Amino acid sequence: MSIASRHRLRALAPLAFAALAALSTLARAADPVELQLLFPIAVGGPLTQIMDKLTARYHATHPGVEVKAIYSGTYDETMTKARAQFKAGQPPDVLIASAVELFNLRDLDMIVAYEDALKGSDTSWTKRFYEAFMVNSTQDGKTWGLPFQRSTIIQYYNKDAFRKAGLDPDHPPATWEELRDMALKLRDAGGVKFGLQIPSDNFGDWLFSALAWQNGLALVSPDGKHAYFNDPRAVEALQYWVDLGKAGAVPKGSVSWATTPKDFIEGKVAMMWTTTGNLTNVRKQAKFDFGVSPLPAHRQPGSPTGGANLYVFKTGDTAKERAAAEFAKWMSDPEQAAEWSIATGYVGSSQAAYDTPAMKAYVASFPAAVVARDQLAHYTRSLGLHGNGRATAALSDAIQAALTGTKTPKEALDGAQKTADGVLARFQK
Repeated sequence: MSIASRHRLRALAPLAFAALAALSTLARAADPVELQLLFPIAVGGPLTQIMDKLTARYHATHPGVEVKAIYSGTYDETMTKARAQFKAGQPPDVLIASAVELFNLRDLDMIVAYEDALKGSDTSWTKRFYEAFMVNSTQDGKTWGLPFQRSTIIQYYNKDAFRKAGLDPDHPPATWEELRDMALKLRDAGGVKFGLQIPSDNFGDWLFSALAWQNGLALVSPDGKHAYFNDPRAVEALQYWVDLGKAGAVPKGSVSWATTPKDFIEGKVAMMWTTTGNLTNVRKQAKFDFGVSPLPAHRQPGSPTGGANLYVFKTGDTAKERAAAEFAKWMSDPEQAAEWSIATGYVGSSQAAYDTPAMKAYVASFPAAVVARDQLAHYTRSLGLHGNGRATAALSDAIQAALTGTKTPKEALDGAQKTADGVLARFQK
């Protein structure tokens, strides 16, 4: 090679290196933003496959973002994992967690408001969700959680068992008195082991809050700083539940959340109270004619809301927080909300979800799909409290103690109230 050629090569080398550097920068820019989503499952059905389908579609339509969806167990296990990751400095980007966790997530400074994560963008779309769900999603004028797999408790009943017991299959119990009487008739003549099951071992506090609300009492204050566990109306509600067991209308003692839908599907129990999130699972598996209805009333009708919200975790990376918020918004958009509702039975989070062609067709073919939504007219908020875990755990223990007969309802609820007061004292200052 001549000296002139070597000089030309040396002159071109910086340009080549610059070109390679530019290509490397472009490659890095083309790499998708990776988001981690933690999600729980509290109902039957193939929810992991549905979640994988949604996140894969998001990546296909938003090639700049890749979402890694991780099934993280129960609601409690999911929160434990999320807190551990946050403490270790490796928080998830998006979390699906119980709506009642809002106070805890904010107290621990773990999440960011959508208005802050999407600063500079129009966030008026946050107004589209049902008000009943937003009371556990907003605070201080900002949106901290987006309703996603939200629910109310509904009453499932076996119409075939009703017919066998001589009951009108189009008239499920609408009052506490009817509930007790029909449950006993179904036990005696409906071909089932028990007339009714109300789960108590997990989410028992949620089921109990329905009874308290029907008796005219919201168990928690709107600011999450006060609990009314031993109010006389709560004691009366728990006594009613205990008396159902003594009469044989429900099983005595603890009743499993996980096996109650299975017991209903297998025809062992004629009626059950559980989340609307089990609706699609029951519809696909039950071999008998079944119906769903609002919960029965006592002093008033109604159910607490339940289920989970989409939260954006505080990571310190504003670009990732924005990407996480945009993904969460997409997940809660009417089309995805409708799809999730149809696939699971959870309530579509907005009227816009029910106005989609897919949901309109679904409701026309299966009118039971709107029972849980229509019950929002008589809602009370989810059991959200500051220091939520300890306070509601005490309530759950009290319910179990009363149902198993180790304490009277008043003794049990007095103990739960004492624990809750101790937990909440520092938040009341």
